[in-house]
Order: sequence, then C-alpha cells, then structure tokens
Amino acid sequence: MLVGTLFFSVMSVFAKLAGERLPTMELVLARVVVTLIMSWWVIKRIGIYPWGNNKKLLLMRGFAGFMGLSCYFYAIAHLPLADATVIQFCNPMLAALIAVFALKEQLRMVDVIATVCSMVGVVLVAQPTFLFARGTPLDQVAVAIGVVGAIFSAIAYVVIRRLGSTEHHMVVVFYFPLVTGPATLPILAVEGLVLPQGFEWLLLLGIGVAAQLGQIQITQGFKLETAGRASSVTYLQIILAYTWGVLLFGEYPNAISILGAFLVVVGVFSVTRRAHS
Repeated sequence: MLVGTLFFSVMSVFAKLAGERLPTMELVLARVVVTLIMSWWVIKRIGIYPWGNNKKLLLMRGFAGFMGLSCYFYAIAHLPLADATVIQFCNPMLAALIAVFALKEQLRMVDVIATVCSMVGVVLVAQPTFLFARGTPLDQVAVAIGVVGAIFSAIAYVVIRRLGSTEHHMVVVFYFPLVTGPATLPILAVEGLVLPQGFEWLLLLGIGVAAQLGQIQITQGFKLETAGRASSVTYLQIILAYTWGVLLFGEYPNAISILGAFLVVVGVFSVTRRAHS
C-alpha cells in the first residue's frame, strides 16, 4: 500500500510538471493510454469477454472516471499540489453519501459529522476571500473544479461497487480508458494539441506508468490486508503531496491550510474505517 501510494504521488508530481505547459487533456490521454494497453493485454491473457454485461453502468463508470481525472489534473496544474490532493481525498466520504441514495445504504450519524468536518476542512484549505481577508486564497475556479472532480470520482466508486456483482474487475478497469481516451479528443481538438518537447515526453510516459504501477500495488495491498487498515495507508499521499510541494515547487502551506487538511483526513478516515469495520 505504501509503495502504491508513493507511485500515485509521483504521478501527481509528473502531472503538475507537465501541466505547466501542456493542456490538461493531453495529461489525461497520456494517463489512460497506458491503462488501455495493459488492461487489454490482461483481458486477452485471461480470456474473458471484454465488453461486459451491464454496458450502461460500465459507460457511466468510464464517464465518471473521465470527469474525475480531468478535474483532478486541472486542479493539480492550478493549485498547490497538496491542496489539490486534499480536495480530491474527499471522494471516499462523498461516495459514502452518494451510496445512501444510489445503493440504499444506511446514513449514519458518523457520516453526517464526518461530512461537515471534511467540508469545513476544504473551506480552510481553499481560504475564500470573503471569509479570509488576510489568508492566501487559492484560485476559486480551480477549487470548484477540484471539488467537482472529487464528486465524479465518488460517483465512479459507487458505480464500481454496483458493478462488483456482475462484472469482472478487469472489465471495469478496461472501460475507464475505453471511454476516457475518446472523450479527450474533441476537447483537444478545440483547445489545440501542444506538441510535447524533450523531457515532457518522459513526464507523459511517467504519468501513465506510475499510475498503473500504483494501481497494481494498491490492489495487491487490499488482497493482503483488511480494507480499513490498508486504506489508512493511502492518507500518506497527503503528507507526500505537502513534501513534494515544499521540495519541488516552493509551495509552503500556512497553518490554516494544514488544519483544513487534518479535518478532511479525520472526516474521511471516520467514514472509511466505520464502513470497513
């Protein structure tokens, strides 16, 4: 789990570096091309039907994943790395709330308290000017897009849970790049393709490889440890994001931002630990 978390953290660093000049959709496309190739290879190797049974939900999973990843990469490019990561980490808590309506799961008091705690944390991270006159406010458009990305990521998780009883997990994985890849092309056609130069090619390759290796390691981690304990390790990605931000990008968080990150972690941790217990 720790190795997988490190790989995802490195993916975020590569995305932020590449996003300084390249458009978001190019980063997304680079991310999913590797996943598409490797997923298709695995599906063919194990000999399963690649198109699944519930195509409507599989396409929904792919679209939600596309929106979540696109918004996350945009937030990474326009916000401090740690703040974008904290906002994205709200998705497990949001998934628990969405599951109440989509999967008829029970809403518990701990979920309500955790939601309020996490939302307060996001506000402290974002530090909007109408609340924090002397703070270091972030790009509020990027914050909003980051929150939208967390919501879509949560929707993707809920759909994946719904598909768990009818689809092979590799088919679910396969539909993410299958939908996301073509979805990036119209947007790229409008905003214009920027040809990567030199080191940027390696960054794009690194985004895809790091993400795929991270997914493999985390999947292995969940097989070897209980879900509650395994998922707890992934919160180290926030600490890594703060570390990379300071070392590589000169992004020094203030006390309010750190307090907000702590509240988000407490809220999400409360929901996920209770859900896995």
